[in-house]
Amino acid sequence: MKASPIPSGSEPSRIEIDALEVPAIVEFGASWCGYCRAAEPLIAQVLANHPHLAHIKIDDGPGRSLGRSFRVKLWPTLVFMHRGKEVARLVRPGDAREIERTLAQFPATV
Repeated sequence: MKASPIPSGSEPSRIEIDALEVPAIVEFGASWCGYCRAAEPLIAQVLANHPHLAHIKIDDGPGRSLGRSFRVKLWPTLVFMHRGKEVARLVRPGDAREIERTLAQFPATV
């Protein structure tokens, strides 16, 4: 999996995410969320097949401004970004095929 284009150790700002030029999946979740823990291996499986994608994992929670700016209401939520624009969104993926189908909505360069 490609390293995040955002420096680790701090939550990126919405401006930093919107400025990304590389294809990225922004994953909103919480460490205590059962749905998030269940989706982790599915997300990892798909990302292993797409090393060119940046993966930005955001520890979200009630009142967190970044998640609210993306209108995240349930976890995990995967926001597929390309050149600063949201291309697709997937909430609580149930299997790897669902994530792959959503990835198919990315431009051909992905």
